[in-house]
Amino acid sequence: MSTFGDELIQSLNEALAHARGEAPAVVHAPVTPREVRKQVKLTQAQMAPLMGMSLSGYRKWEQGARRVSGPAPTLLRVIQKEPEAVRRALLAP
Repeated sequence: MSTFGDELIQSLNEALAHARGEAPAVVHAPVTPREVRKQVKLTQAQMAPLMGMSLSGYRKWEQGARRVSGPAPTLLRVIQKEPEAVRRALLAP
């Protein structure tokens, strides 16, 4: 079986174990784009490129018109803890 198939089976087994009460769920605390941005002292115009998105798209997050989803919460947490690491990664050739 492929690696993807093995990982898929493992994740389904973990979900079943959680549903049966046999294992804890991994729950991450919610992250708010505005709070992260203010904490790292960036403007919306500076934060949007770090998130790989347009300024208008980022503003919609802060205004609540769009929901933060997918890998974005993880990237926000990385920016919150290590904003310079993200900048370095994006500026690397």
